Amino acid sequence: FYYRREPEKVRQLADFAIRYYWPQWQEEADKYQLWFNDVVTRTATLIADWQAVGFAHGVMNTDNMSILGLTMDYGPFGFLDDYVPDFICNHSDNQGRYSFDNQPAAALWNLQRLAQTLSPFIPVEALNDALDSYQLALLTRYGQRMRQKLGFFSEQKNDNELLSELFNLMARERSDYTRTFRMLSQTEQHSAQSPLRDEFIDRAAFDDWFTRYRSRLQQDNIADAVRQTQMKAANPAMVLRNWLAQRAINQAEQGDYVELHRLHEALRTPFVDRDDDYVSRPPDWGKRLEVSCSS
Repeated sequence: FYYRREPEKVRQLADFAIRYYWPQWQEEADKYQLWFNDVVTRTATLIADWQAVGFAHGVMNTDNMSILGLTMDYGPFGFLDDYVPDFICNHSDNQGRYSFDNQPAAALWNLQRLAQTLSPFIPVEALNDALDSYQLALLTRYGQRMRQKLGFFSEQKNDNELLSELFNLMARERSDYTRTFRMLSQTEQHSAQSPLRDEFIDRAAFDDWFTRYRSRLQQDNIADAVRQTQMKAANPAMVLRNWLAQRAINQAEQGDYVELHRLHEALRTPFVDRDDDYVSRPPDWGKRLEVSCSS
């Protein structure tokens, strides 16, 4: 409608969205500005949650984004196996436009396109102010999520440095994203023993980081059991890895739906500890799966 130069139809769609999903602002004089501000915040929150759990959408075209801040249009999505910041889950995304680490920028670009569409009836200054709030909203939410994943109950100035160093270690060794944070959840702040240590080849580098990490935990003075409970609620034991989905699909295509139902049931409780291959690293063939928009 915007490109057809029919702004009144754009406004009609906006009125519909506000009436049904933001009714608290329907009678406000600046309802459109309040609404767009919230769309920006919802989008920033969504992207922060994606990044925290290692979720890659794969095809973030504007028509695949929801103003409600929901994940939709499941096509070439994928959760990180190895921690590869520039992971591309869509085999047709040759330039990495929607790579994992590019998702925050892609979402902001989409919001800018929405702002352009709404510009006939929302002042440009108000649109720009809302867009300027995106980065702070995203970083605030992401910081909250990552402190939960790391088991921090306070905010300290060196927290970002500890997280960056962990990510650097993980990237160098292509550590499994989900397993790393889940195993980190077992940390006892006064013990140097950790099952996570065996996941790293460079043990000295891990030991150095882990010593400083445990020292940071001790600053909060939170009992291990309490902290571990928070961490396990933020770090899933399992995610829907592509190889798990492919295995269920292969069997279902042969008329056997046992694995499909078993996988579905397991995904109902992703934060519960398990000892089966749902929490294992993927086999070699599982890392080579290519997913497309028609998958």
